[in-house]
Amino acid sequence: MLQPGDPVPDVAFRDRDGSSFSLASLRGKPFVLYFYPKDDTPGCTAEACAFRDAYQDFTDAGAEVIGVSSDGAATHERFASKHRLPFRLLTDERGAGQKAFGVSKTLGILPGRVTFVVDARGVVRHAFDSQFMATKHISEALHALKGLSNAV
Repeated sequence: MLQPGDPVPDVAFRDRDGSSFSLASLRGKPFVLYFYPKDDTPGCTAEACAFRDAYQDFTDAGAEVIGVSSDGAATHERFASKHRLPFRLLTDERGAGQKAFGVSKTLGILPGRVTFVVDARGVVRHAFDSQFMATKHISEALHALKGLSNAV
């Protein structure tokens, strides 16, 4: 798994509208990239809604929030609409993003739940891996972002 100090790989994902989205397009701005198992499952919904509820805190810190799972664009669109998610959801159907970031499966079957905080230069500054503490990803990410702004 990528660790603090590692550069973010330039992985391309599909956006909810089916267009290609490259992480390189975020260069110059910090972002939070969180990998999660599946749309509309209890843990993933709690995590997404917690990111939604804290979204203003992330934007106030100057950061984008991006969720990634293997679900398709139509599923992401329904999930985002149902829960009023203000941030981007990306599709990693073939798992290339998970592989590039080193996100491993839990028990060898369940897609991993990992959050990365990335600085404006595209370097990982924090990584948090916890399948079962879904909403703790938000406080971990916010804490790491505050550390970035204090380091400036």
